[in-house]
Formats: sequence, structure tokens, C-alpha cells
Amino acid sequence: MQFTFVDRVLELESGVKVTTLKCLSMGEEYLADHFPRFPVMPGVLMLQAMVDAGALLVAATDDFAHSMITLKEARNVRFADFVQPGRVLTVTAEIHKFEDRDVELKARGCVDGRPAVNGRLVLERYNLADTRPLLNDTDAYLKQRFRAQLALLYHPPEGIAAEDDPQSTARDGQQSKI
Repeated sequence: MQFTFVDRVLELESGVKVTTLKCLSMGEEYLADHFPRFPVMPGVLMLQAMVDAGALLVAATDDFAHSMITLKEARNVRFADFVQPGRVLTVTAEIHKFEDRDVELKARGCVDGRPAVNGRLVLERYNLADTRPLLNDTDAYLKQRFRAQLALLYHPPEGIAAEDDPQSTARDGQQSKI
């Protein structure tokens, strides 16, 4: 089972920034334990929402060249507010540095316009076949899954030219630019 802490992509500027939403519902299993009388999204999952948003941005910026985008480092993470059921965590991640294997991002999450979490993330990107060539087919599958995930979550506003919409060809049944 894979969890994704992005419910919708509001804005995607390849190479620049992404804005996503995580809608917290009472139906999320971990809330029964965290905390039974005061259910809130655990801080580590708020951090994961920032990582997931950043990974989508990196994948799109990279034209889905890497199958793996993982958290390498989280710096200066600060928590300022709770995310309770019925609330929406709006996450924005912006690329600060794009280097060889690492991408540094500034990320923040807000609830009702108020800061809830922020920090700097370093995401590492690579392919499994870089060290194990027999996993080339797995890389291709994972890259396609990233594309499909973005196609489900991101619906750009009307009026964006097809060449500016990274998934327009995917919706038309052709191979996507992303």
C-alpha cells in the first residue's frame, strides 16, 4: 500500500514551484491513535505532504527522467499549527537549487492562510538501474506511475495553451510531455 499526501495539485510551474492540497478527513486511520480526544495530522505526515508535493515538482521539472525521488534531508522544519479533520493543508514547494542528483526546495504548509509547517528539503533523484541494470523495467513502470499520478491530480485552468500544459497530450490519449 502506498500513501500519497497530495489530494490535488492547484498550480504547477515546472522548474519553479508547485501548490498542492491535502484535505484531512476523519476517515484517515492514523487519527484514531493521534490523538483519540484531539485528532490531528502527525507532524511527520505534514512533512511527508511537503515531500510529496516537492517530488511531483521535481518529476515534472525533470520530464520524469528519474524513477526515485526520495527525501535526503529536512532542514529547519518548524511546526506552527495543527491540521485537524475537516481542514485543508495547502502546501507550496519552490525549487531553490537544482544540482546533479539533489534538489533543494523551500516548502511550507498553511491552514486557512496561517502557517502550519515550513522547512527546507533536499530531495535526491535517481534510477534504480543506475546501480542494478536489471531494474530498468521497474524504472519505466515507476516513471509512468508518476505521470499517471500527476494526470489524476492536476487539472490546469482553461485557457492554458497546449504547449504550456504539461499533461495536455496525456489527456488526449497520446504520450505526455511530462
